[in-house]
Amino acid sequence: MLNRRTLLGAGAAALAAAGIPAAALAADDVIKVGNTMAYSGPASAYGQIGSTIGAYIEMVNAQGGVNGRKIEWISYDDGYSPPKTVEQIRRLVEQDEVDLLHATLGTPTNTAIHKYVNAKKVPHLFVATGASKWNDPENFPWTSGWQPNYPTEGAIYAQWILANIENPKIAVLYQNDDYGKDYLTGLKRGLAGREDVIVAEAPYEVAQPTVDSEVINLKASGANVFFIVATPKFAAQAIKKSAEIGWEAERFLNNVSISVGSVLQPAGLEASKGLISAGYLMEVDDPQWADHEEVAEWRRFMNEWYPAGDQTSSFTVYGYASAYTLVETLKRCGDDFSRENIVRQAASLKGLRAPLLLPGITINTSATDHAPIEAMQLMRFNGESWERFGEVVHAESS
Repeated sequence: MLNRRTLLGAGAAALAAAGIPAAALAADDVIKVGNTMAYSGPASAYGQIGSTIGAYIEMVNAQGGVNGRKIEWISYDDGYSPPKTVEQIRRLVEQDEVDLLHATLGTPTNTAIHKYVNAKKVPHLFVATGASKWNDPENFPWTSGWQPNYPTEGAIYAQWILANIENPKIAVLYQNDDYGKDYLTGLKRGLAGREDVIVAEAPYEVAQPTVDSEVINLKASGANVFFIVATPKFAAQAIKKSAEIGWEAERFLNNVSISVGSVLQPAGLEASKGLISAGYLMEVDDPQWADHEEVAEWRRFMNEWYPAGDQTSSFTVYGYASAYTLVETLKRCGDDFSRENIVRQAASLKGLRAPLLLPGITINTSATDHAPIEAMQLMRFNGESWERFGEVVHAESS
């Protein structure tokens, strides 16, 4: 779907029934939120993030909107292609005249628009990527991250490897851009002078069809640790191929590809068994959360507002928590929905408990820190679901 533009909620439905176009609404009655998402292409599994956010906004509008205003969610497909992202973002800013951007997906794609949106002074909030560059308020004050950053996650894995694996030899598969390199940087930082234990590195390009040959070559290095830094399509390939060739290494999978429905099922649940990752959101299929009210509320939302959504996918969980963060930020704007105030409120979140975050993890931002979530917990896939272990690790301790 190339254009997912909707003015959502009962107000829009009433206008449509009366034959009055949505554009007839006064500009002050609508908060325009723009987004680009990979609804097609090599990262299309992430499309459920955008669809979930759209459904959440539809629910909020049906409940009366935010401070008496409806939210217009305008989400365009960029196919995870930076040139297409630039084209669609210009359309959102210059033609649709959005008030802000939310959860634009991907490191290479957001990198392509980073300078532009800051030059235009458009709030570029809670981007759906964990690159460290989004937390640079001095040079890019209009941009903020949302999820834990990739270097922190990489460092957490490194520390566990050194503490728990005798004579580790690490092989790394990574996407050849800032996204993949950020993880590699964090891994090396966490090894703290032991970078020599990395015995092989294999970058891949998003345009290539498979990473099978990279996985085979990495196994040949003799590594007993395999770190997979990949988006869903390639992560599934790497998991499947490493199992097929009998590579008995301790395998680590980066958080952005932990979805059971979108990644592990295509790779094979048996082939995925034993994977280690780190999370900050509840795994909704984990029995320990079966009776948790936040999970129950999420399921009610999914059943009513996004029944076609995949309830085995971490991307629908991500989209739900991300949308909650957006709406809470807008609520704090009061009657002032100027771009300046929207950014000010996004940089003033203290101890915000977004639904489905793991216990002990909250959202915190300031004028000098645009990284809302800075804690994770290790977990292992048991063949059916992810099981957490150890303590929640905060960025300052990683």
